[in-house]
Amino acid sequence: MAHSPSIQIGPFKRAQGSTILPGSKSISNRALLLAALSTGTTTLKNLLDADDTQVMRNALRQLGLSVTDQANNVCVVEGCGGRFPVRKADLFMGNAGTAIRPLTAALAMQGGDYRLSGVARMHERPIRDLVNGLRQVGAKIEYELQEGYPPIQISAADIKILDVVKVRGDVSSQFLTALLMALPLIAVKPVRIEVVGELISRPYIDITLKLMARFGVNVACPDAQSFVIPAKTSDAVYKSPGQLSVEGDASSASYFLALGAIGGGPLRVLGVGKDSIQGDVAFADALALMGANISAGEDWIEITGVKNASGKLNGITMDCTEIPDAAMTLAVAALFAEGPTRLTNIASWRVKETDRIAAMAAELRKVGATVQEGADYIVVNAPSQGEWKSPGEGIDTYDDHRMAMCFSLAAFGPNALKINDPNCVAKTFPTYFAEFAKVAS
Repeated sequence: MAHSPSIQIGPFKRAQGSTILPGSKSISNRALLLAALSTGTTTLKNLLDADDTQVMRNALRQLGLSVTDQANNVCVVEGCGGRFPVRKADLFMGNAGTAIRPLTAALAMQGGDYRLSGVARMHERPIRDLVNGLRQVGAKIEYELQEGYPPIQISAADIKILDVVKVRGDVSSQFLTALLMALPLIAVKPVRIEVVGELISRPYIDITLKLMARFGVNVACPDAQSFVIPAKTSDAVYKSPGQLSVEGDASSASYFLALGAIGGGPLRVLGVGKDSIQGDVAFADALALMGANISAGEDWIEITGVKNASGKLNGITMDCTEIPDAAMTLAVAALFAEGPTRLTNIASWRVKETDRIAAMAAELRKVGATVQEGADYIVVNAPSQGEWKSPGEGIDTYDDHRMAMCFSLAAFGPNALKINDPNCVAKTFPTYFAEFAKVAS
């Protein structure tokens, strides 16, 4: 992606109105792959149209599938019944973790030869735990450059499940998601997957399980660390639900919910609500802990300022294991809080689109915050009124969509703000700054 110049925003005082959220990235890419592996045709509605889902759609087309984009974010996928038509392909996966990981596992079950690579940062994002899990069932996968990282080469192999499949859960939940989605394709008898150590981002696993159930595969969870995939009853494991509507993206909702707290509101997000299957809706609960006024319906959440007479949020200490992506928004919201905000169990930030702990600390300091960072935590103290800085060089975004969206909140401080390479938001929310402009004044 070509780097775009910077944009200047703010200073703003008020945020109010409503925004319709783009489809969830996590749901969109899982649904695309499950639809591809199913029998029958699936019509996906409100599918996210952004870089990460284009990567998945293009890969599926290269693998011989019919994936047709229609108007109004509708996509029609003709399923292949679990066997990709193309047996040999070289797939470029950009920087889309939600695409490369599940696809790697599905391809390892195919008995074909496939290469998967991505942008330079993707080649720094770990995939070892997934490859180790797949090798346990006989998959033949080699690293091309650096041990434990893409690019990878998958070769035809005889896949057999002889024992419990073990996978670590403390680096990324996407490795477990990938195994859960792929192993039903070869489950001649029930397959047990056990998570070794802590499982982070558990709500993302719940999304996976709920979507698999929509496509006809029900996974049992006898305990918190174990998952049992049923034996397949026919060659075609997944069956199309006909159509599936993708929820609005709860991670993207976090920016607007925070704006409603900082900028007074009322600000309503449409497309995600209290019935959401996404863990990041818990971000609204975190804002409530900070003192925001929140109400929610089936498919909307609204925030109207804060309860405190000071008009400021309260600093909180929070374990962010379950909302790692939305927790970034809390770090910037902390610029408008009284007292320190301490976010813990965020080690996974370090292996995302950039090292997000280091990036967040550096950019928060630019606007005057006092920041402490550790291996798996960050503590943010807001600048007092006279301590806010206006960095001439602008806020760097590190080719990370969430850095750009998070730091838009800082334009509600006393100074205008320059954000560098704002087009990196194309990864998940191409129209973000246009939507932001509609509610900020």
